[in-house]
Amino acid sequence: MHTNQLINETSPYLLQHAHNPVDWHPWGEEAFAKAKRENKPIFLSVGYSTCYWCHVMEVESFEDPEVAAVINKYFVAIKVDREERPDIDEQYMLATQMMTGRGGWPNSVWLTPDGKPWMAGTYFPKPTFISVLKQINEFWVNRRDDVNRQADALADAAKRAGTTAAIESVPLTMELVDQAAQKLVGQFDPENGGFGGAPKFPPHGTLALLIDHYRRGGDESLLEPITRTLDAMWLGGMHDHLGGGFHRYATDSEWLLPHFEKMLYDNAQLMRIYADGYQITGNERYREAVGDIDRWVRREMTSPEGAFYSALDSGEVGKEGEAYVWTAEQVKEVLGEQDATVYSEVYNFAPDGNFLEESTGRKTGENIPHLKRPLEEIARSHPVGEQAFLERIRAIEKKLLENRLTWPQPHKDDKVLTSWNGLMIDALAHAGRVLDEPEYIDSAEAAATFILQSMTRDGKLLRTFRSGTAKLPGYLDDYVYFCDALLELHAATGDQRWLDETIRLADTMLDEFEDDVEGGFFFTGDSHEALMARSKNLGGGGNMPNTNGIAAQILVDLAERTGRDRYRRSAEKTLQSLSGVMAKQPHTTEHLLIAVARHLSTLPEVESATASGGNTRRVDPITFKVELSKTEVRPDETLMVTVTLAIDDGWHLYAANPEAEFLIPTTVAVTSDAAITVGEMVAPKPQTKLDPILKQKLNTYAGTIEFKVPVTIGDAEEVGEVTLKVTIDSQACDEARCLEPEKTTFEMAVQVR
Repeated sequence: MHTNQLINETSPYLLQHAHNPVDWHPWGEEAFAKAKRENKPIFLSVGYSTCYWCHVMEVESFEDPEVAAVINKYFVAIKVDREERPDIDEQYMLATQMMTGRGGWPNSVWLTPDGKPWMAGTYFPKPTFISVLKQINEFWVNRRDDVNRQADALADAAKRAGTTAAIESVPLTMELVDQAAQKLVGQFDPENGGFGGAPKFPPHGTLALLIDHYRRGGDESLLEPITRTLDAMWLGGMHDHLGGGFHRYATDSEWLLPHFEKMLYDNAQLMRIYADGYQITGNERYREAVGDIDRWVRREMTSPEGAFYSALDSGEVGKEGEAYVWTAEQVKEVLGEQDATVYSEVYNFAPDGNFLEESTGRKTGENIPHLKRPLEEIARSHPVGEQAFLERIRAIEKKLLENRLTWPQPHKDDKVLTSWNGLMIDALAHAGRVLDEPEYIDSAEAAATFILQSMTRDGKLLRTFRSGTAKLPGYLDDYVYFCDALLELHAATGDQRWLDETIRLADTMLDEFEDDVEGGFFFTGDSHEALMARSKNLGGGGNMPNTNGIAAQILVDLAERTGRDRYRRSAEKTLQSLSGVMAKQPHTTEHLLIAVARHLSTLPEVESATASGGNTRRVDPITFKVELSKTEVRPDETLMVTVTLAIDDGWHLYAANPEAEFLIPTTVAVTSDAAITVGEMVAPKPQTKLDPILKQKLNTYAGTIEFKVPVTIGDAEEVGEVTLKVTIDSQACDEARCLEPEKTTFEMAVQVR
C-alpha cells in the first residue's frame, strides 16, 4: 500500500488521501521548497471529506497509478481541507471563478512555486485529466513567460477583489434595511417556498433578516415567505423524517430530492430559525423541528467530550443517498403489510419510486419519505382519531429508524471546528431560552466548556480538534460565531463567566482582525500566514452567516451590556465601511443588515447641546459644528463629542504627516476643569494627494469630515453643571497658499445628575 506525507495529519479529508499513489503533501514550506528546488508547478487540490465529487475524483484519478505517475512526474501535489483552511480555499476558489466563470469542489488549481495561480478547474474525469496534466506541463516548460504574466495578473485581480474601497458607502438608515428586505422578498417562491429556483439551499440568512425585520416593525406581509419556507423545508425530502435533521440542499425546486450530506452548520442555523419561527407564530410544528434536529445531533454528532462533529457524507461513490432511501419491499419487510401501507401513503411513496440519482437523473425504484401536508393535519382527519394515528406513526418511524441504523452508514467527519460549534452552541442556548428547554442549554454549556478548555492556546482560539490534538490559529469565523454563542449562553443562564469570556475574546478579535484604516474585519488575523490578499470574506463562505455582520452584532451587544464605547465605535465603523456592499447585494450581507437595525435601535438619542455663541461657527473656509450625544449624564457615564468640519470646495486641511512635521495636523482636544476621562479619538480617513509645492504625497482632508471623542464625566462626587472645552486645531490651504493656523474653541455645558 502506498503511503504519502498526509499520513501524519488529523484532517479526515487528508487522511482519506494518505494512501493514494499520488505523492501528496500538506500545505506548508516543505512542499513549496520542493517545487522551487525541482522547478515544478504545484498542483493544489482543495476539498472536504463529505464532498461527493471529491470522492469521485479520488476513485477515478488519485487512486489510479497511471494518473498518479503523471502528477508525480510533472508537479508537486498539495492537498488542502477547505474546512481546516478556509483562507486558502477562499483565495484559490476566487482564482478558479475568475478563470473559468464557475467554481466547486474539488477545486483543482495549478500554482507557481511562489503560490500564484495560473491555471484552474474543478472536477476532471480521468481521461480528460491525464490530457490536461500533460498540456499544462508543456505550457509550463515552453511558455514560462506567459505563465508568469497570467500568474501576476490573477494575483493582482485577487487583491483587488478582496477590497471594498471602490464601493461607495451609503448612510446607515432603516431605509437601507427595508429596501434589502423587500428585495429579498421579491425573490420568494410562493408556490414552493424558498427564494429562487433549483437548487434550493436552506435560506438561513434571508429568513434571519426577515424574522428580525418582522419583530421590529410587525409587517404582516413578511410572515408568508417566512412560514411558507419553514413549512416547505420541514415537509420536503430535504428533511430526514426518520433520522432527524436536514440534508445539505434540495436539487429541485420543490424540496423533494436532497443532496444527502448533513452539515452541522446548516442544522445549527435551522435550529435557531425554527426556534424563532415558533416564537413569532406559536406553531408547534416549529418547536418540533428544533427537537428533531437536537435528537439527531445528540445521537450522531456529539463527541464524548460534549463537542459537535462536523458532517455526514452523502454516501459512497455511486451509492449516494443509499443510507436514506427505501424500496416498498424494504418497508414491508420491516413493518408488515398493514403498517407499510399506512406509512407509504402518508409519506408519499410511489410504486416505481420517487428518487432520482443526482448524478445521472436515473430512477432507482427507491423512495424518499416526504409529506404533502403537515402530519397533524393528516392525523385530524384520520378515522382512528388524531392521537391514536400519531402514536402509530411514531411507533412505525421508530422501527424503520432502528432498521436503517443497521445499514452501512455514511462516513462521518469527526473533527471539531470552533466556528461550527459556535453556531450550534448559539442555537442550543437560544432555543433552550426561548422554548424553556434546559437540556438544550446544558448541551451548549458542555460544548462551550470543552472549547475553552481544549481548543485555546495562550488565550487565543484554535481552529480544529481531532484525535486529542487541537491546532491551527482561529480565523474570524471562529471568534465571531463562538463569541456570539457565549453571549447567548450569558443571556440563557445569567452566568457572568460567559460574558467575561466574550469580552476577552472580543478584545482579541479587535486586536487581531480589525481593519484600523477602512473599518471592518479581515478573515485572517495579524498572526496568520500571509497569502495573496487579505480578504474580509464577504461572500459568506458557503451559506454561513456573514462574519463581519456577526462581529458588528456582538460589538453592539457588548456596548449595551458593558457601556464601553469602543465596541460601539468599531461596530459603526464596520457597518459604515460595508454599507455600499449591503446596498448592492443584500443576499450574503443579511447579518450586516441585522446589525444595522440593532445598532440604530440601540443608539442613544443625539441632542444638540447649545453653548455660548452656539454650537456651529463659520471660520472661512470652514464651517465647524460640535454636538454632544447627551447633555445629561450620570457619574462615570460616557458621552460622545462629535466635531464636524465642512470644508469649502478647493480647500483642504492636513492630517498627520510624519514626513512633514512642519505642517499643522487637524486635531480635536476636549478638556474641563472637572474630572473627566477622554477616550481615544476616532479620526476620519485621510486622502493621499500630491502636494504641487512640496512635490510629495501628503495626507489631507477635504469635503465634510467628522471626529468623534468619547468622554467619561466625573465620579460619584461630581454633580451639577460641567463645562467641556472643545478645541480644534486646523490650517486651511488651497493649491497656492496656506492660511494662518486656526484654533477654534467651543464651550459645551453638561448636567451631571
